[in-house]
Amino acid sequence: MDSKFDHEPIHSSDRGRAGCDSILWSVPLSHPLLADDEIHVWCATLDQAPSYRGKLAETLSEDERQRAARFHFEGDRRRFIVGRGLLRSILGCYLNIKAGELAFCYNPQGKPSLATPLQIHFNLAHSHNLALYAITRRREIGVDIERVRPVSGMKEIVQRFFCAAEATHILSLPEEQKAEGFFNCWTRKEAYLKATGEGIAEALNQFEVSLRPGEPAALLHDAMNPTEASRWALFDLKPARDYAAALAVKEQLLQVQFGQWTADISNQATDH
Repeated sequence: MDSKFDHEPIHSSDRGRAGCDSILWSVPLSHPLLADDEIHVWCATLDQAPSYRGKLAETLSEDERQRAARFHFEGDRRRFIVGRGLLRSILGCYLNIKAGELAFCYNPQGKPSLATPLQIHFNLAHSHNLALYAITRRREIGVDIERVRPVSGMKEIVQRFFCAAEATHILSLPEEQKAEGFFNCWTRKEAYLKATGEGIAEALNQFEVSLRPGEPAALLHDAMNPTEASRWALFDLKPARDYAAALAVKEQLLQVQFGQWTADISNQATDH
């Protein structure tokens, strides 16, 4: 579901660093209501206390537990359990449904949705120990996050997978900005494809996004759907230092709210 461009493993040295990631977004005083013209984006750490992780695990479906059991490394298994448990917790708060009662279905590319249509659309992504969850009403949405890091063989990758203009822009950036430009491009592309439901199997070089550091996120052109670019909005997200993240939605005039999801928010929603 969360396919990564270079499939970089989390090595032992990275595990310690990922656990220290600090989320920049604030924790709201209470769980906010979702208006029709809003998108809520939550960032959460996947490094949760064992007691809370156990509560989240109890909400998983049998197929999710089977998927968790197939992970080779314990850290990856824990992150999957927390990631899916948090998704259930967040959606349960919006829908006033117990987290364990939610059921999901998946499109051929693996994008999840609620099995019972409830006018809520969502998408999720993770990188190392951080996860993003985007929630909205009656519109498809896509989100992606990546830790910015050196990319081995960047020139070959961008020339093979990105469109010519994107490759030129990335390779012309100052050396210290190349990785940020690369992951700006990648997260915006994946967010767009996840929103359309097509997944990254589609030709990445058939559409162009903005990518220069400091440049507003935008879908510039889609050769497969030439009239679509003006209908889509891309948002640059900054949930933590040294991370690139993006949100894609097929509607321009929307309000986006950001927050850090914690166990306390779930408890407050459950108590009301």
